[in-house]
Amino acid sequence: MGDHLDLLLGVVLVASPVFGISPCSFDGQMALYHFCNLTQVPQVLNTTEKLLLSFNYIRTVTTSSFPFLEQLLLLELGAQYTPITIDKEAFRNLPNLRILDLGKNQIDFLHPDAFQGLSHLFELRLFSCGLSDVVLKDGYFRNLKSLTRLDLSINQIHSLHLHPSFQELSSLKSIDFSFNQIRTLCESELKPLQGKMLSFFSLADNKLYSTISVDWGKCMNPFRDMVLETLDVSSNGWTADITGNFSNAISGSQIFSLILVYHIMGSGFGFHNIKDPDQNTFAGLARSSVIRLDLSHGFIFSLNSRLFETLKDLKFLNLAHNKINKIADKAFYGLDNLQILNMSYNLLGELYNSNFYGLTKVAYIDLQKNHIGIIQYQTFRFLEKLNTLDLRDNALKTLSFIPRISAIFLGGNKLVTLPKISLTANLIHLSENRLENMDDLYFLLQVPHLQILILNQNRLSSCNRSPTPSKNLSLEKLFLGENMLQLAWETGLCWDVFKGLSHLQILYLNNNYLNFLPPGVFSDLTALRGLSLNSNRLTVLSSDDLPANLEILDVSRNQLLVPNPDLFVSLSALDITHNKFICVCELSPFLSWLNQTNVTIFGSPADISCTYPNSLSEISLYSISTEGCDEEEVLKSLKFSLFILFTVTLTVFLMSVFIVTKFRGFCFICYKTTQRLVFKDHPQGTEPDTYKYDAYLCFSSKDFEWVQNALLKHLDTQYSDQNRFNLCFEERDFVPGENHIANIQDAVWSSRKIVCLVSRHFLRDGWCLEAFSYAQGRCLSDLNSVLIMVVVGSLSQYQLMKHQSIRGFVQKQQYLRWPEDLQDVGWFLNKLSQQILKKEKEKKKDNSIQLQTVATIS
Repeated sequence: MGDHLDLLLGVVLVASPVFGISPCSFDGQMALYHFCNLTQVPQVLNTTEKLLLSFNYIRTVTTSSFPFLEQLLLLELGAQYTPITIDKEAFRNLPNLRILDLGKNQIDFLHPDAFQGLSHLFELRLFSCGLSDVVLKDGYFRNLKSLTRLDLSINQIHSLHLHPSFQELSSLKSIDFSFNQIRTLCESELKPLQGKMLSFFSLADNKLYSTISVDWGKCMNPFRDMVLETLDVSSNGWTADITGNFSNAISGSQIFSLILVYHIMGSGFGFHNIKDPDQNTFAGLARSSVIRLDLSHGFIFSLNSRLFETLKDLKFLNLAHNKINKIADKAFYGLDNLQILNMSYNLLGELYNSNFYGLTKVAYIDLQKNHIGIIQYQTFRFLEKLNTLDLRDNALKTLSFIPRISAIFLGGNKLVTLPKISLTANLIHLSENRLENMDDLYFLLQVPHLQILILNQNRLSSCNRSPTPSKNLSLEKLFLGENMLQLAWETGLCWDVFKGLSHLQILYLNNNYLNFLPPGVFSDLTALRGLSLNSNRLTVLSSDDLPANLEILDVSRNQLLVPNPDLFVSLSALDITHNKFICVCELSPFLSWLNQTNVTIFGSPADISCTYPNSLSEISLYSISTEGCDEEEVLKSLKFSLFILFTVTLTVFLMSVFIVTKFRGFCFICYKTTQRLVFKDHPQGTEPDTYKYDAYLCFSSKDFEWVQNALLKHLDTQYSDQNRFNLCFEERDFVPGENHIANIQDAVWSSRKIVCLVSRHFLRDGWCLEAFSYAQGRCLSDLNSVLIMVVVGSLSQYQLMKHQSIRGFVQKQQYLRWPEDLQDVGWFLNKLSQQILKKEKEKKKDNSIQLQTVATIS
């Protein structure tokens, strides 16, 4: 039990994150000094448990390098940028050290007593340190009674003549000699390990036995009287002959897992210079109790007859990534206990009834990534224990060979339709095939006990009729992404495909080109918890579209414009990123919900952004304000009322004036041309009177540039000799230094008419509103209408009536609106000129009969 706790502690120490502590500092328990240009061990607190000193320039480690650190468990001293010397009892002041990492150092000198005093050390890392055989021969590891793992990989060790002190290492379980230069290994070299049980022993990448001739009669069994849970002899360049000789040499030694990956056994594809393994290759392992054999990543072309006959205890056989094209009769004969067979990534094209003879207990066969196009009917049917068959990424066009098993993986094949065969699987994987007809989906949904059905990346799009759905009380997960269900549903058929799936919990309908959801399509999915509708073309979701108990919804990458937040309040998680939100006031309820909800929203705020209008494009919805939208709601209600009132009248009227309206600008030009020709001898002009100005233009100074371009250049005589009016405006005609009120009063009473250009800036300008009030006062005084109001911009009636000085005028008088269409500007200027020139009667007995309509140039 103590050994297991030590191993667990090692894993925790290695995996412990160093986040939360800045480089070149310590917090009392962890001292982190990576890349700190240290030349000696820093002083740390005696409470330190982990000391990390890699990637520095420490040259020497002696007894005095460390203070007494009784609680230190992990020391990293590897990857120094300079050669390092480790002196006698260098770590004596670290009595409870569990893990010592010196890996990737260039050790110039290592004292034979360097590790003395580390009685609790259970892992020692000396990989890539340039060490030679001496470190094994001279007892460097004596007295390390707790040592469990020893890593000596990537060194310059040529021979494994172990010092007798290895016999005393009673806790030793794992030794790694990979990537050295060990060319041969005989019985006498590992005698100190006899009688031990090791969990891992690696001799990988040493060119072991492959470059020299071995006298096996003298060399004998290097693992005699040893029990090895895992022996790794990979990447040594072993042929079938070398493997056979090695198997015979270690006969009788208990090796539960033999890893022999990256070998060169087999002729490969199109070559015959190296033979495939035969029944003699592994014969020597008959008494070794091999449970796991890994022969992946080689060149085996043919599995010969009785190849594994002697491996009676084998349960896992890995033949992946070879060149296997042929399976001889009885190739698996004798594998009575085999449970897992991996033959993926080979060159199999056909499978025959006799191929898997002898696998009476096999439960899982992996044949993915071959080229299998034909499988005989009885190939798998006699495998009584088989429950999982993986045939993904082959070239199958039929399923007639499928036995009654629990899990079937058939993705990435060429299935166009499914035969109506009896299936009993709990999991069916059919993604990346060519299924088109929805009948196949209805058929699969009737498979009894089916729990998971995967049909992603097919072509489901055709529905000629709606088969009667049957209840499936076992199906829990259904994957239908990347099909074309839109084409089927838009015919009005197959809307009941999910009827009866009352236990379904997860449903994927992503990438199906959906622009609508059939009414009630999810009504039977009472247990549905997760629904994916991402990457479709949905523009709106209604309250009836989603199941009542839904918890997780993915509607990302659709075209939702103004989502209704009431649909999402019952969810626990929502992905609504990458939609095409229209950021207008109608989106206000959703914006308010988005900023207040407790629902988990997936994605970053930048992925939930506006698409329209252009001024808000790519702006996150979290940054959009809803201020001012209440006013827009009032305006919307007013517009709606006006729309209902005038719909019939406008319909008749618009039909009659369509042509004139369409070409009104051209018509006005023709009218003015005709007028000049008819009245060329009778020029019109203003009659002399007592007023100093024809009109006083009252506008906000912020609108001066627009007023100058739109009005003054076309009306005022000082801008052009062709203009007819002598206009008054503040920037030019007010007397500097004089009281502003006096200037306004003088302008109002010195002008025949007062023209107020009411814009948003005008409504915020107190002087403009004051001038408007004085103009109304003159109207009352003279009892005539000398005030002309022109509304500029998109100001509503409601916004105008908010101001008391303007409200009375708007309720009783006409006003003009600056045209939005450029072709109406000439007509408007003419209309305004006529208003300025118009002579009013001296008295109007009844002002209440004035029109209250709005003269609007649209």
